[in-house]
Amino acid sequence: MALRIQYYVIMLKINRFNTTLLALIAATIMAVGATAQKKEANRMCNKGDGSFIVISKKDLNLRVYRAQKGDTTLLAEFPACLSRAKGNKQRRGDMKTPESPQGKPFHITMIQDASNWKHDFHDGRGSILSYGHWFLRLATPGHSGIGIHGSTGNRESVPGRDSEGCIRLLDEDIIILKEQYAYVGMKVIIKHENEGLYPWETRAKKQ
Repeated sequence: MALRIQYYVIMLKINRFNTTLLALIAATIMAVGATAQKKEANRMCNKGDGSFIVISKKDLNLRVYRAQKGDTTLLAEFPACLSRAKGNKQRRGDMKTPESPQGKPFHITMIQDASNWKHDFHDGRGSILSYGHWFLRLATPGHSGIGIHGSTGNRESVPGRDSEGCIRLLDEDIIILKEQYAYVGMKVIIKHENEGLYPWETRAKKQ
């Protein structure tokens, strides 16, 4: 009889533990879902909404636009660092940022966590953290390894001309760009050297 009572007591405790555990798991799932929904609600751009990026070598900036119903709206603007050497990229290692052909924008293929990525700039500092939190990898036909990223270790280069071909933003700006604007498939226009504002840019409304 005593053994049976002990058995029921143990089973009751196990059931209570399982119930508590399931409640904690459910609460965690709900909290994660709510956080994801909140982040999604805070986003300014989503796939298919007409948003795109324009990068200017002349003005040393990255702008986010949205085109809808014949109007273009400027959503955001960030200072940027472009390639050390001027001109369109021709080969690997030429220190140039590729320029998108007219009517054929590049696009974001991957958004990667780069918070632990290192690079050796051959300036005596060795291999150091260099990319900020995110690397927005671009499809640039004929060239690989080009992306938009942060400026860890080289903050003072933004805005400016000091990269090896990628587009650098301030570390805090690459987080904002990723969390609020950028998405895989987003079109990215990189202007030619000394190319100023497009006519539609001068007419663009500000958000």
